[in-house]
Amino acid sequence: MEVEFTRRARERRFLGLDEREWQGSFLFVQGADPQLGLMKEWESGVLSVAGGDEWAEELRLARAAVAAVNRMQPRPRFLVLCGDLVHAMPGQANRAAQEEDLRAALCELDPAIPLVLLPGNHDIGNAPTAATLEAYRRSWGDDYFAFWAGGARFLVLNSQLFVDASLCPELAEEQERWLEEQLESYKAEGPRGPLVILQHTPLFLVAPDEDDDYFNVERRARRRLLDKFSAAGVCAVFTGHYHRNAGGRCGAVEVVVSSAIGCQIGSDVSGLRVVTVTEAGVRHRYYGMDQIPERVELDVEQ
Repeated sequence: MEVEFTRRARERRFLGLDEREWQGSFLFVQGADPQLGLMKEWESGVLSVAGGDEWAEELRLARAAVAAVNRMQPRPRFLVLCGDLVHAMPGQANRAAQEEDLRAALCELDPAIPLVLLPGNHDIGNAPTAATLEAYRRSWGDDYFAFWAGGARFLVLNSQLFVDASLCPELAEEQERWLEEQLESYKAEGPRGPLVILQHTPLFLVAPDEDDDYFNVERRARRRLLDKFSAAGVCAVFTGHYHRNAGGRCGAVEVVVSSAIGCQIGSDVSGLRVVTVTEAGVRHRYYGMDQIPERVELDVEQ
């Protein structure tokens, strides 16, 4: 039976997350790429699922991630999954079954912890269309939106519109206008908590001037976005997509690339990133699934 999320992003905001006043340091948890179905297709043999069992191992990992977040103290302000929720592209076989199984796992999350979702390329297509975006919104909620948590501002972006908007240029332009309005509004309101970006595809993996790659945003769009983010006071951009941990800095803007909950491509292990938000910015650490702490000290370096 299909599970329905009662709290999701609509009309470019997330219901239940509107905490505008700074309330002291807090934490949130970032996951990326549960991507049910990838392990079976991974052809190196190293990560293939024993016995060829569809997405059973990925589903186990998704449930383990949810259980770890449920146990964590203090309670996370929210859990965000940075895209590639499932592996099957729009219209492909197994898509509906993968989504249904993932929904069931995610609904094990403590209802007091908001679940923030955003799209990856597998959720909306490498070159999204109006139809694939509408299908995603019906299943999971808005593809880009904003919210306040604990006095910090979070902008959730559809990074695939930066990567390839050739089939929906008008929708990419709408996001660009919205983003500009959000950044200007944050600057105009004066000092508050930190400003954080959440998206799927990294702006860069290691350095802002690196070559274009499948796993990053091409340089022209990357430079434009980094300039905008820097001018607005963004402190960090949290991403996934790479199935490995990476990241770097461009001035005051840190790009954080988190490895996957599901299938690993490199030597990292499945896990989650625990992020502490302070008035001055963010601190974070990636944990393997078996090392995720049950208690996080907000005033201690992780």
